[in-house]
Amino acid sequence: MSSSTLTAPNARRGSDYARLSRRVAEAGLFDRRPGRYAVRIALTLGAFLAGWALVAAVGDSWWQLPLAVVMAVATTQVAFLGHDAGHRQMFRRRGPSEAAGLVAGNLAVGLSYGWWVDKHNRHHANPNHADEDPDVGAGALVWTYEQARATRGLSRWVARRQAWLFFPMLLLEGLALHVASVRALTGREPDGRWRVPMRHRAVEAVLLAAHVVGYVGLLLAVMSPGRALLFAAVHQGLFGLYMGCAFAPNHKGMPMPTADDQLDYLRKQVLTARNVRGGRFVDLALGGLNYQIEHHLFPNLPRANLRRAQPLVRAYCAEQGVPYAETGLVESYRQALAHLHDVGRPLRAG
Repeated sequence: MSSSTLTAPNARRGSDYARLSRRVAEAGLFDRRPGRYAVRIALTLGAFLAGWALVAAVGDSWWQLPLAVVMAVATTQVAFLGHDAGHRQMFRRRGPSEAAGLVAGNLAVGLSYGWWVDKHNRHHANPNHADEDPDVGAGALVWTYEQARATRGLSRWVARRQAWLFFPMLLLEGLALHVASVRALTGREPDGRWRVPMRHRAVEAVLLAAHVVGYVGLLLAVMSPGRALLFAAVHQGLFGLYMGCAFAPNHKGMPMPTADDQLDYLRKQVLTARNVRGGRFVDLALGGLNYQIEHHLFPNLPRANLRRAQPLVRAYCAEQGVPYAETGLVESYRQALAHLHDVGRPLRAG
């Protein structure tokens, strides 16, 4: 979708976000929820560790394949905790937030927390901006006509069919995230500087290595090499699919600002995001990311408060005449896939 649906700024908009922020603060929604997070962490990590204990107990059996599916879900739920820690939703102080993020990301899931925080902060600063948001930069998929026209060879073949290939390609997302984490930890610029800034590079490397040794060691200790490889393929494939399905509804197919668009913070965040309707099950399944508009406006808002913030944000956007996008889960995927299909249309036309 182009930026043509974006509205131009006016003189009074600089204070719009401040007024909304005051309403959210007056409702007490910036207050941390330590008790709620303690329960969430205990249940999530408890299920994660119990799952791995069950894998060890089952041994060399085909029942490991259903367990791989269960562990893909549990691993993604732990990754959601790392996301919350990265935004300091759990703790106000940096130290405890980073400790939680390193344990959830590097040790439990096998993803570099520092790399993810750097990448995700750039996404939040300029959501859906083709030149600034790493989530819509040209890669395995293309998000703009310009990116599509620049493709060659296999990339062009994929771009023509990317809407059809989207979900199958997500099966490789877990592997791609692990590879990107290692590259971020080890990659340097030609002048010797680290390519990705990290506060705790050595700690991250040790925790990531511990994850790999523990993961591979456990699988090989309780299964034959063939079954271990099959378990890993199912586990990592469905982990990537789940992660992709949790993040895809949020911005794909929404307006993509350019350098010509001068949007204040409120409109930059609201116009480029889409909420997904649903009850508590959707909240749990998507890790609270279904409240994407509220999350982008207030990234450090505790996950449990996003549902309570939604009516305030939606009403305020209506007052200001700012479009507020909200749809069902299936429709959100349809819109995202329609955008991918449309971007590849010029290539299919010849």
